[in-house]
Amino acid sequence: MKRIAIQQSNYIPWKGYFDMINMVDEFIFLDEVQYTRADWRNRNTIKTLHGLRWLSIPIMQKGKRSQKISEARTLDNAWRMEHWASLQHHYAGARSFGDVQKWLEPLYFQQSEDMLSAINQRFIRAICDYLGITTVCRQSRDYALIDGKQLRMLSLCKQAGATELLCGPRVQGYLDASLFEREGIAIRYMDYAGYPEYRQFFPPFVHQVSILDLLFHEGKDAKASMLHFDANALRRHQPLSVGSVH
Repeated sequence: MKRIAIQQSNYIPWKGYFDMINMVDEFIFLDEVQYTRADWRNRNTIKTLHGLRWLSIPIMQKGKRSQKISEARTLDNAWRMEHWASLQHHYAGARSFGDVQKWLEPLYFQQSEDMLSAINQRFIRAICDYLGITTVCRQSRDYALIDGKQLRMLSLCKQAGATELLCGPRVQGYLDASLFEREGIAIRYMDYAGYPEYRQFFPPFVHQVSILDLLFHEGKDAKASMLHFDANALRRHQPLSVGSVH
């Protein structure tokens, strides 16, 4: 069996994104699709004394309405200083801030990428390394891409040799599972119910924030606050069901 997931890259995603990566044998960044504004591609939220705060990467928009995620370019580099300053201000007192800072801060100041996809993937891969996630991550452009949302997904599954496709619950309404099943590919859906709370600043507790919130508070113990990090050897083939999604 080979289980894969196909998702667009997001900026410092929530913990469920990494649970999904950990649950598959191969994760494909589908960034050869249209970039959508006011979405998770270039922004995410953190927890503050005054509520949730957006960290957004400014993207060049003029004349680029139909650009792909892989074509989206940052407007400038000022966001790097602004985002790190916000993280320091709101999380410096967290238990594991210093441990995470060692590898996270250089991602903001020792890199020069201006392409959103490259930025997102660098953060995601670094977080996977910190959590010990060893899933193979590839880009959709590593494969031959065809037109049509479902046909493209099906083609990627076949090229990757997948027998299972793991999806977020939101796709259940439009994904034709029978199309995949005829090709010997089973559809599975993530279940995001049952996340435990952890030591988070500024109650009430909120799950739907960037995973950085969890990492700053729990450090290497973050795995205990995620869903699919126990029974590690069996994680890729356990049954999955439908739940809520970020």
